[in-house]
Amino acid sequence: MSAIQPFPTDWQSALVLVPHPDDPEYGLSAAVAKWTAAGRTVRYELACRGEAGIEGMAPEQAGPIRAEEQRRSAAIVGVDHVEFWDFPDSKIRNTAALRDRIAARISALCPDVVFSIYGGGEWGPGMPNQRDHMEFAAAVTEAFDQLTDPPRWLFQFGPEPTHIETVDDYLEAAVDALAAHKKYLSVLDPDTPVREQAAAVIEMTVGTAPQTGARVVGFIRLRGPA
Repeated sequence: MSAIQPFPTDWQSALVLVPHPDDPEYGLSAAVAKWTAAGRTVRYELACRGEAGIEGMAPEQAGPIRAEEQRRSAAIVGVDHVEFWDFPDSKIRNTAALRDRIAARISALCPDVVFSIYGGGEWGPGMPNQRDHMEFAAAVTEAFDQLTDPPRWLFQFGPEPTHIETVDDYLEAAVDALAAHKKYLSVLDPDTPVREQAAAVIEMTVGTAPQTGARVVGFIRLRGPA
C-alpha cells in the first residue's frame, strides 16, 4: 500500500457533494474550516433537504428546519454557498436524473476539487453505510467520469485514506458546525446535550496520525494525480 500523502495544496476552489444535511459535518467540516480560513472557496450542494430525518416530524416541517440548520452550520466553517436539489430523502438512487444534476453542477461551478461522501459498504466493523450514501457516491463517480473537462481531483471523505489534512486548530469549529444541527440532534438523542453529542462525533470521526499524534481528516483519492 502506498504511503498516506498530505492533502494537495495547489487548488483554490472545491465542491462538496453530499446526499443529506449534516453529512459534511461528520469530520469533513474541520478541513473545510481550515481551507476557508486560508482563503479557499468551498461550496456545498446537497441532494435533499433531509425531510425524512427528524423522527415524529412531518417532512414538510422537517425539510425547512434541516435546510436552515445546514446553512447555519456551513456559515460557521466559512461556506456561504449551500444549495439543495430536492431529491427525495431516504430514496436517493443512482439514476440518470441524479447523475445529470451532478454533472451539470460540476460543469457550472468548475471547481478544482470535488468531494463526495464515502460510498463503501461499511465505515468500520459493525458500522454499515446508508444506501443513500452508497448510491449517491456511485452517482458522483459516474457523473465525474462522463465529463469532457473534469476537475483535477475527485475525493471521498472516509476510512482508509490516501491523503490527510491536519486539522488540530479547527476541531472546535467542527464541533460548532455539527452542533448547529440543533433540532436534528436534540430529537436524535434527547438525553444528551447537543454540543456533547457533537463533540463525541467529531472525536470519533476525526482521525489521529499515528506518527505525530496530529488530528487529521482522511480522504480517498478516486481520480486525479497523487
